[in-house]
Formats: sequence, structure tokens, C-alpha cells
Amino acid sequence: MLRVDIAKQLGEFSLSASFESEGRVTGLFGASGAGKTSLINVIAGLLTPDRGSIAVDGETLDDTAAGVHVPPHRRRIGYVFQDARLFPHLDVRQNLDYGRRMNRLADDPAQRRRVTDLLDIGHLMDRRPGKLSGGERQRVALGRALLSKPRLLLLDEPLGSLDEGRKIEILPYLVRLRDEAGVPMVYVSHDAAELRQVATQIVMLQRGRVTSFGGVKVLTPSPR
Repeated sequence: MLRVDIAKQLGEFSLSASFESEGRVTGLFGASGAGKTSLINVIAGLLTPDRGSIAVDGETLDDTAAGVHVPPHRRRIGYVFQDARLFPHLDVRQNLDYGRRMNRLADDPAQRRRVTDLLDIGHLMDRRPGKLSGGERQRVALGRALLSKPRLLLLDEPLGSLDEGRKIEILPYLVRLRDEAGVPMVYVSHDAAELRQVATQIVMLQRGRVTSFGGVKVLTPSPR
């Protein structure tokens, strides 16, 4: 369960969002500038809300009335960016292990094998990011986030920097992630067709406000 009820002023832009989601993949949909990335940055703890609260699985991460703000590194939230953000001087094996080490988690070979099989990246272990395709880099970024054992995974336009061929390549892995990984996700996109394939619930944002919330049917334009 993800519960969000926050307000945040960012310069001249005002973000105000309230929703509760139990979906495996909560899609944040809206045009550029709607506030999607700002909202997941608040969920991640990278931005502190001016007012309101955020809770994941019943644990309060932000509550401005009570003075609660759990720092990002203690939220157990994984974050996958549009540009993967792998460390270029590390090979795939070392990149994958980074999240586990930063979170001081014990090595779990069985979990690592499950994740590398799920994302089909076992054969890439000795390569550095510069030798990977865009789709391979995103799969490694997903693996790194999963191996930090998050309770929630945030994906900010994970296909946004890929061409159509790479998008078609990686979409099945995102569907497998939804169905097999057991980690709820918040998935940011301005592509309705993409969200129809991946998301189970939709939060529609427009100019910093939630205009619709529900199943993927809310992505279908209303007849005039």
C-alpha cells in the first residue's frame, strides 16, 4: 500500500497530490511538466513536502504535522532513472553489487541469480557500461535496484532515452518484473501505450494536480 497526500511548492510550480494505491505497478501519467518526476522525488525522500504525509506498507516516511522525514537512504526505496546512471569505471557485476553494499546487506547469491535470470543479464557480468546497449544498461540498472531489496521501486521514464527497437526489447522484462519480482512499482511515463502494458493502476497528473485515478481505463480519452 502506497499512501500519498502532499503539497510542495517548487518555484512557480505547485504540486498537490493525494492518492492511495495497492497496485503492483502504479503508473504516473501526464505531459512533460505535469509534476511526475517531482512527485516521485518526494516519495523517494529527495524532496521534502511542505505539507502532508507519505506512507509505504503502513510505515510513515513523511508527516509534516509530526515532524517526520525519513532520509532517502533509510526508506528502502529503489530508484531507476531514465539514463540508467551506472558507474562507468565498474563492470556489470560491480554495478549490480553497489546497492547491496551501500545498504549493508549480506551477500545473497540465490537472490542475485534470480534477478540476473529474470532480467537476462548473467552473460554481461564482465562488461563495462560503455560496452552495453541502452536496453542492456537499463536492465542492469533495474537489477541493481532490485538487489538492494527495496519495498518499493520507482522508475522515472525508464524507456524515455531508448529508440523504438530498444523499447520493444525491454518492455517484456518490465512485465516480468511486475509479475515475478514481487516488488510494487511506481512507473512514470507520458506514453499511454507503454503504461497500458505495464501498469495496474493509473494516477493522471496535470499541472501538478491529480485529475484521475483508477485502472488503466482512465488512459482512454472520453468521447466528446
